Amino acid sequence: MIGYLAFLVWPTLRGVYLSFTSFDLLSAEKWVGLDNYRRLVNDPVFWDSLGVTLHYVVVNIGVQTVVALLIAVLMHRLTSSTVLRGVVLAPYLVSNVVAGIVWLWILDTQLGVGNEIIEWLGFERIAFFGDASWAIPTIALVNVWRHVGYTALLIFAGLQSIPPTVYEAGRVDGASEWRMFRSITIPLLRPILSLVLIITIIGSFQVFDTVSVTTDGKPANATNVLQLYVYDLAFDRLQFGYASAISVALMLVLTAITVFQYRLMRAGRSDLG
Repeated sequence: MIGYLAFLVWPTLRGVYLSFTSFDLLSAEKWVGLDNYRRLVNDPVFWDSLGVTLHYVVVNIGVQTVVALLIAVLMHRLTSSTVLRGVVLAPYLVSNVVAGIVWLWILDTQLGVGNEIIEWLGFERIAFFGDASWAIPTIALVNVWRHVGYTALLIFAGLQSIPPTVYEAGRVDGASEWRMFRSITIPLLRPILSLVLIITIIGSFQVFDTVSVTTDGKPANATNVLQLYVYDLAFDRLQFGYASAISVALMLVLTAITVFQYRLMRAGRSDLG
């Protein structure tokens, strides 16, 4: 409880307060009311960063959820190997910074083994982190590689709660694997999928470290996600009040998305009952 209050509740309340002030660390806070929020509404860089972040979220969530669901179903239906589950989870044990640096080397335009393979296959080298059209999808896929095992294990845990008798009844009725997946697995997995989507959406909106070590917002702000913009405002420009206002706005957006998604997917109820 002490840790929760000290490292979550107090910083959150302090950030909300600072969002109504002008504060640069060098002088006392000056109350400015809603000025930071008015600036936010008219800030083109903020809206551009929000668009970049949404692009990342869509790619990351779409690919990660589909791949994680596929891996989880394969582990549930085809194998019970603990070693295989450990291998799936292994990338999650690597920090985001290390994962970003490793993939930055692998996909380097000149020396990366990834581009060596692409050239060997007869294609032109791709500037994965240096091209505006490739940068965000590449960062998203790096984070998919790192997090998909953890997401798959969450879904796998949900699959474990589905009674085997339901599948046995489906086989007796002549249902194919695809029909059982569509009519049994997905409906009964809805509460877990809701939880997974909420967790991954919140995490995707907070992406920072992978972007920071690979592109740092480049090229031409094509990867300038919201968290990177907040960091730049706070620690490079010392505009802590405005940075806090953006953080509070993001928190409200994520809260609204979470509540809407929870109710839309009826996350609190299961069809097993």
